[in-house]
Amino acid sequence: MPSSTQDYYELLGVEKTASADEIKKAFRRKARELHPDVNKASDAEERFKEVNGAYDVLSDPAKRDQYDRFGSVGPQGGGGGGYGYADVGDLFGGGAGGFTMEDLFSTFFGGGGGGGRGVRLEGRDMSMQIVVTLEEAATGAEKEIVIDRLSTCDVCDGTGAADGSNVITCPDCRGSGQRVAMRKTFLGTMQTSVPCERCGATGQVVESPCEECQGTGREPDRQHVTVTVPVGIQDGQQIRLRGLGEAGVRNHAAGDLLIVVRVKADDYLHREGNDLHCRATVTIAQAALGVELSLRGILEENMVEIPAGTQHGDTVRVKGQGMPRSGGSGRGDLIVHVNIDVPRKLTKRQRELLEELAAEFGEATSEHKTPLQKLKDWLGA
Repeated sequence: MPSSTQDYYELLGVEKTASADEIKKAFRRKARELHPDVNKASDAEERFKEVNGAYDVLSDPAKRDQYDRFGSVGPQGGGGGGYGYADVGDLFGGGAGGFTMEDLFSTFFGGGGGGGRGVRLEGRDMSMQIVVTLEEAATGAEKEIVIDRLSTCDVCDGTGAADGSNVITCPDCRGSGQRVAMRKTFLGTMQTSVPCERCGATGQVVESPCEECQGTGREPDRQHVTVTVPVGIQDGQQIRLRGLGEAGVRNHAAGDLLIVVRVKADDYLHREGNDLHCRATVTIAQAALGVELSLRGILEENMVEIPAGTQHGDTVRVKGQGMPRSGGSGRGDLIVHVNIDVPRKLTKRQRELLEELAAEFGEATSEHKTPLQKLKDWLGA
């Protein structure tokens, strides 16, 4: 995020009255100009981060309004995965499909005629992570995330061609994306197939490339996406959003967005599968005589019967009060682990009662005398 002393509008090169569309176009121009894979200046990466942070504010109506009124934007809450600057190596979901920024930007900056090596036409999958609470995993939730991706160019509708121009079959490879190359070896001249340099192995060339996307049919963009977290989701489970990954070159199929859901540990309830575990502490008398306790569950309070004679470390299972199962097929159980609290200090009356109880059970106990009693015994000896 740029520092509060910097003018976000100036960073993007737009007026304060700029429309959302003008801000988006300015960000795209700056992204192409400053990305460290393209701009080799020593400060390119830092300037790219600043532009990225400025766009994060100005592309969000609420943040922009706050910035215009107060000159800064307060820290944003984030349980649902609000945008935060990612390392340039994964700005557009890097790592999800095993691709590098070199792969991505060689396609993006390759121009209408194609570069010197083949490119992947289909969009790659992207991935990111969101965090939900245990309660949200039990009830289901909707989380808004912000993703940076290569999306379909809205100027040429993904064709890569300027108005009035056409996408034609590459005359060099005749649409195959490959050309025959001859090379000499010690075994003689060998014939091999190599990617067509003219079309970048796409099999097509654009007569007049779109100025906005430079002929690729896709542009860097930022989108707000609502993710529906299903009831009973497990920690580490993935949600696949079809078509929300990287857009394909010139309207080829887009990749998917994979959301990895991490369920935050709860301070009181511990989850194992669909069962929930908790602890309850009872006194010696309650353990011996039995007691009914009110304990917090995941969706409701539970009245749990601790039976008479319960021992330290025993468990009580409450059927059907655990986590809801995926697909609505019932719930797991709530398992209560019982601790017995032995008092460290006793009143005189409490000690007398326990000594009487011990005598009733025929149990031996250590003889206890007060300092005054011990003094009297010594004087009388």
